[in-house]
Amino acid sequence: MVVGVALVVVPVYLVVLVGYGASPRTTDVGYAPEQPVPYSHALHVGQLGLDCRYCHNTVEVAAKAAIPPTQTCMNCHARVRATSPKLISVRESYATGMPIPWVRVHDLPDYVYFDHSAHVRRGVGCVSCHGRVDTMEVVRQVEPLSMGWCLDCHRNPEPHLRPPELVTSMDWVPPEKPEVYGRRLREQLGVRPSTDCWTCHR
Repeated sequence: MVVGVALVVVPVYLVVLVGYGASPRTTDVGYAPEQPVPYSHALHVGQLGLDCRYCHNTVEVAAKAAIPPTQTCMNCHARVRATSPKLISVRESYATGMPIPWVRVHDLPDYVYFDHSAHVRRGVGCVSCHGRVDTMEVVRQVEPLSMGWCLDCHRNPEPHLRPPELVTSMDWVPPEKPEVYGRRLREQLGVRPSTDCWTCHR
């Protein structure tokens, strides 16, 4: 009886697991969900020069890059464009204390462990995974975020490395060939990415 149930449940579970892991929400380049507030990274990051860490303030110290609380928006918008109709949801959130229901763009499946701080503190630039968000009106996924894509970087991280203090610089260019400069940085920073399964599947 137990074996019969297992023979039915396990294959169904595996199909659902693989299906979700390969769904557009987790792997499709170009995924750009509509957000509850029309926030332009091109304006805030590209034109105004906001650093990624102003809003995503846990990225250097935690696994998750925090989605900003409404107070972060209101630090400026209590005075700047305070009556804009585009900010109605922000003002309502601030008045009620209810969070804005932002839709995560880069949303890995629950069975994948990813630590932002481990990457950022070792000099992997935001642009390597998220693309040039400073030019995006609507943030979209620019990389597949698949296991193979991650492993490619873990096996050859040099092209993605930069001085850790420059990780949020969208237009940074290495002073020499990325592979050569990255090799030197890899040695200096002690970057040793693991390719063991347990690194991401805990």
